[in-house]
Amino acid sequence: PLPAVEIVDLEVERRLLPRGRKLIFSRALSRALAENLARGGQSILLLNRRGFSSRILCFGCGHAERCDHCDVALVYHATEQCLRCHYCDLRRAIPEACAGCGARDAALLGLGTQRVEEEVRALLREARVARLDRDTASRRGTTERVLRDLREGRLDVLVGTQMVAKGHDFPGVRLVGVVFADVGLHLPDFRAAERTFQLLTQVAGRAGRDALPGRVIVQTFAPDHYAIRPVRDHDYESFYAEELGHRAQLGYPPFGHLASLVVSGPDEERTREAAERLVAVARGAGEPVEVLGPAPAPLARRYGAPDFWSK
Repeated sequence: PLPAVEIVDLEVERRLLPRGRKLIFSRALSRALAENLARGGQSILLLNRRGFSSRILCFGCGHAERCDHCDVALVYHATEQCLRCHYCDLRRAIPEACAGCGARDAALLGLGTQRVEEEVRALLREARVARLDRDTASRRGTTERVLRDLREGRLDVLVGTQMVAKGHDFPGVRLVGVVFADVGLHLPDFRAAERTFQLLTQVAGRAGRDALPGRVIVQTFAPDHYAIRPVRDHDYESFYAEELGHRAQLGYPPFGHLASLVVSGPDEERTREAAERLVAVARGAGEPVEVLGPAPAPLARRYGAPDFWSK
């Protein structure tokens, strides 16, 4: 039988916390982890964001530490005790004071797999815990060793990104927890809802693959979102119908085709002008197409160069 899925509203949980305390595990997930460990079951925790915290932010001026070459915030990695760019791999020491105003009142915001691993170790001190994400998998033999340990019962809890969600068959896994289901839900991509539903459905299938029933707990700030709500009942048809309606209204695939033209260059003004010329050519081609843009790329600067796109 398919595992029972419980959806936890993190907004409700947040209101119950003391002021200033960070919410990582809901009451339901904390209890389930402890009970599953006591019964000898294994657990998988999914958070599709590696690292320790998403960024360092100054509460005084709002300055965030960002990459020198790419238009993204740097991510704190606890193991290396440094800030890293997930695009060009720039590394920087953790600042003692804010680079914007000099204040020392900066804080780690966001959540990553390293932070979740640390929280599990604090919650379940006797548990055998491992983490599997792109950082740990880059070390030769780590992925094979971790998955073998889980399969052979030498691990109690595995924390990981989407690489722990797909295709694995571990009979001892009776509990799957999705720490924050909203991570990919609001990305600037028309497939964001589809990919979120797909990932949640896949990771839910890791629980209860043996004779014993499985349990899945999905933590989210959007429990009624059409990509999350149907996961509770394993209701693919419901999600499909609603997603198809949105796609039809906007002419997105499978009702139309999309082409994205990306213009890159070291000079922002000349790059924008080139993109505008492409738009003019496309609109004057006489073909039945809708042209959007040009607009700044979602990641407007990468490896030191600006990117602009039109489609």
